[in-house]
Amino acid sequence: MLDIKFIRENPEAVKKAIKDKGMDLDLGEFLRLDEKRRKLITEVDQLRKERNEAAENRDTERGKEIKEKLHKLDNRLEEIEEHCKKMMLLVPNIPSADTPIGGEEANKVITTWGKPPKFAFEVKDHVALGKALDVIDFERGAKVAGYRGYFLKNEAVLMQAGLLRLAVKKMIGKGFTPMTTPVLVREFALLGSGHFPVDRQEIYEVEEYAGKEREKKFLTGTAEPALLAYHADEVLSEKDLPVKLCGISSCYRREVGGYGKDTKGVFRVHEFIKVEQVVLSKNDLAVSEKLFEEMNQAAQELLQELELPYRVVQIASRDMGAGKYKMYDIETWMPGRQAYGETHSNSNLTDWQARRLNIRYKDRSGKLHFVHTLNNTVIASPRILIAILENNQQADGSVKVPKILQEFVGKEVITPPSIPPLARRGKEVNH
Repeated sequence: MLDIKFIRENPEAVKKAIKDKGMDLDLGEFLRLDEKRRKLITEVDQLRKERNEAAENRDTERGKEIKEKLHKLDNRLEEIEEHCKKMMLLVPNIPSADTPIGGEEANKVITTWGKPPKFAFEVKDHVALGKALDVIDFERGAKVAGYRGYFLKNEAVLMQAGLLRLAVKKMIGKGFTPMTTPVLVREFALLGSGHFPVDRQEIYEVEEYAGKEREKKFLTGTAEPALLAYHADEVLSEKDLPVKLCGISSCYRREVGGYGKDTKGVFRVHEFIKVEQVVLSKNDLAVSEKLFEEMNQAAQELLQELELPYRVVQIASRDMGAGKYKMYDIETWMPGRQAYGETHSNSNLTDWQARRLNIRYKDRSGKLHFVHTLNNTVIASPRILIAILENNQQADGSVKVPKILQEFVGKEVITPPSIPPLARRGKEVNH
């Protein structure tokens, strides 16, 4: 969230951010409520002072009268503070000066790498390749898991394991602490990261019982909330910054807003696995922007090692989240789509998340500051497998394995199995 003092002193800048990000929030109403809240606090403080004076003077009648007034004002204050808190969680961060204004159409390509391959044969998409090579099973995936369900098999499993290993190794080499993170988290973690309240419909909710007590928990769509909450309510030392964390986790998303688009194959699925970077830095834009570019470079390095053509896109204001100051996506070329598809996302949120999670650091003079927070995808599977399979397909139906993955897959080329896939008879599979 933003500093309330900043909002009061810069209402026009905040209103512009609300408009540029396409949000439905009445800042005027929020500021009026905030003013009422402050006046009520003053009244309550004054009445408490008068109550103490009445007690000292043993004026029971006056004390009773003040008590009744306080009760009413306390209830009103609690109501207004709750309303203010809910609205405060919706106030967006101010986007960077170079963020394009608009929706997806305003996204700006800032760099490209590699050339999309040209094929002298009819290109197959990853769905056809996955079936022919017996590395992805969508039919049984849907049978077992329902809509958007899938099984990775054979070389695809080895390829995914290799990708995750390479990603974690790269992050360790860049000074990141590797962590496996909880995927079932408490609500404060998602409120702190900014996934709540805006994206609540995308999150799977689970009720957990501890004796007679019941607590709601949530399956995360990225390791980011858990990695951020790891340092919630802590005061770090400036000398320990930046804190660099790398999380590997299963991820779950309902994709409520994704129905009807990207439904084919494994581009948009309910569960996947990802390696995520999270950094806590000094409250200094020059510092966090440098880290932002470094994090983006790490993801690019991995794609270059995989020899996959890609482009880096700066995301426009209405296409980025409420808390984001600046955002890049990396889109990798996918021949089956004849287009680039998003595979990575990189964001600088300045101190917007840190204020929600109360993550601070003490500088050399002893002064407290909220950290800046950043996050970036290192690798996400199975989506990246789309690009690997489709860009490396051959005329005979085989797929070349990128050199960097050959030690994990155990071969240079994945070929269609000599024995036809198992035939189905009714609900049985014959062996």
